[in-house]
Amino acid sequence: MVLSRLNSLKYQIGIPLLFLFIILAGSLGFTIYSLKLRQHDYLILNHIGQLQVIANNLTEQSRNYVKQAPDSYDKYNRDLETYWLTLQKQTNKFNTIITELNSRELSSGLTGEEETIYCNYDDHSQNQLKDSLKYWIIFNSNLGQQLGNDLKNPRLTWGAEFVVKHGDDLVESTQLLSIAFQRMMEAKLDKIRLFQWITVAVGLFSLFIVFFIIQRRVIRPLSAAVTGFKKVAQGNFNHQVPVLAHNELGQMAIALNHLLDRLNSIFRLTDRINQGTKLDEMLAFINEEFQTFVPLDWVGVFFTSADGKRMVLERCYCEATPPLKDGDTFIIKGTSFEQVLENNLPISADFGDITHATIEEKFATEGLQSALYLPLNIVNSDPVVMVFASAKQSYSNEHIEFLNNIAATVSHVLEKTVVVENLVSAAISGLAKLAESRDPETGDHLTRMALYSAIIAEELALEGEYTALITPQYVRDVYNFAPMHDIGKVGISDSILLKPGRLDPEERQEMERHPTIGGEVLRKAEQQMQAMGHSIFSIGIEIAECHHEKFDGSGYPKQLKQQDIPLSARIVAVADVFDALTSKRPYKEAWPIKKTLDVMQEDAGKHFDPEVIAAMFRALPAITDIYDRLKHV
Repeated sequence: MVLSRLNSLKYQIGIPLLFLFIILAGSLGFTIYSLKLRQHDYLILNHIGQLQVIANNLTEQSRNYVKQAPDSYDKYNRDLETYWLTLQKQTNKFNTIITELNSRELSSGLTGEEETIYCNYDDHSQNQLKDSLKYWIIFNSNLGQQLGNDLKNPRLTWGAEFVVKHGDDLVESTQLLSIAFQRMMEAKLDKIRLFQWITVAVGLFSLFIVFFIIQRRVIRPLSAAVTGFKKVAQGNFNHQVPVLAHNELGQMAIALNHLLDRLNSIFRLTDRINQGTKLDEMLAFINEEFQTFVPLDWVGVFFTSADGKRMVLERCYCEATPPLKDGDTFIIKGTSFEQVLENNLPISADFGDITHATIEEKFATEGLQSALYLPLNIVNSDPVVMVFASAKQSYSNEHIEFLNNIAATVSHVLEKTVVVENLVSAAISGLAKLAESRDPETGDHLTRMALYSAIIAEELALEGEYTALITPQYVRDVYNFAPMHDIGKVGISDSILLKPGRLDPEERQEMERHPTIGGEVLRKAEQQMQAMGHSIFSIGIEIAECHHEKFDGSGYPKQLKQQDIPLSARIVAVADVFDALTSKRPYKEAWPIKKTLDVMQEDAGKHFDPEVIAAMFRALPAITDIYDRLKHV
């Protein structure tokens, strides 16, 4: 599992901390910048204050001048050196300040700073500044007119009287300007305070997020992991550590759970050693349990052929239609089988460039993309290879390592299962031979009818209403137990069983007991197997008890009809009668196949299931091939 950056603890904790640092650094930088701007604002307020002082001074000085207006040239000349010079300086300074304020650039000459100060006003302050500037321009112009054009001999009295008359309006204008700028400065200070409060809130929230992440992503998962470790240490391998976070701790929990799953799969697989009796069950279990660890759409077991040149598919499992069937063979030389057998190590193969007839080509035609070959070491056995195939994903080194680690366990399970299957097969074959020995004139009847039964069952699995019921295991069970259909004849006396002529009613009644006897024999065997947790003879019981039932209900021993008759018995009934009619018996000659088929077709719906008869007709090429090789005429 690849951990994304956003799920990593160092990012989950580091990013909020970095964000908090950026906020604090930004807040500090903004505060420093704001303080510098406030310094500029105070300079602006200071100069607006100077405008007020100048306006007040002009008004007061002019009022005093009017009161003490000169009455001689000496006094007038004196006032030129005092009042006139002061008036010029103050009006010039007022004009410079208000002009630069309006231009939003305060020169270093005015402020005494090293660089020009750039001003920023709100709309209200800007409008008030324009009004004050407009009033000043009018005021200054009218003042100039009163003073006259002769600056060496200005009309000071007229000028002073003008200032006295309009000076209060000028003072009021500067006061309004001062009030507007003060409010603007207060608003800016309010924004700074708001920003600082927001910064504090965001900082506290970020700290909360960090603590929350640590609690949810670190402390809580750690506590759960510690609790899980304690349970695992006490032997509870079914426990799964809760994955409470998608970070490094979550990966640790997932890895532990993955390990526990593997251990449980191994333990369950080992438990199957003492429970499993069929290779199909083992492969189905492997398909079910291993899905978590390896991509798996098909699994099969291959045994080495007698000549050692080929690998033979013994059994396979696939939830969809399998690409291979039992008994398919593949050459060893020059293929993946040769490589895995030589090195005795698992290998994987993708199916990108398949140019010759190999198992990979078979897989590729069915949409499978890659395979993994696992050698199994079974005592007293030729090499065995288990093959896993996937439709979507290639096999990685991790998959190979997992299967290699569990190969020994799988080998033991397979060995046990094969031994049990062989024992069961030997027992079934022995029982069938026991019944056959009572009637030695039947030749290879059991072999032929077993093959016929399997062929018909396979055909029924391809189309019709029984496709969901008939599995490869079902076909094998029909094939294995078909020879036991007459096992009950061991309970029939030789005088009846071997009688050359027709049986009388009493003898016929006794002979018709053999399905019941056979069912009872196999039922006792099944009860013993079920007591050990297994089921082996269920299909055999169906076949032994019901192979003489007829589709219309006229058969024996229970007069079952149609679907009440087990499908396995309906299949064997068709195969048994076909072989009986086409084979030589002491009391008759072998019938031709055409005559046999015509008679059986007429009995479809009466003696035989029409679906089974139709399947037999569809499978005639395979059936006639068996007949030609093993016929008893």
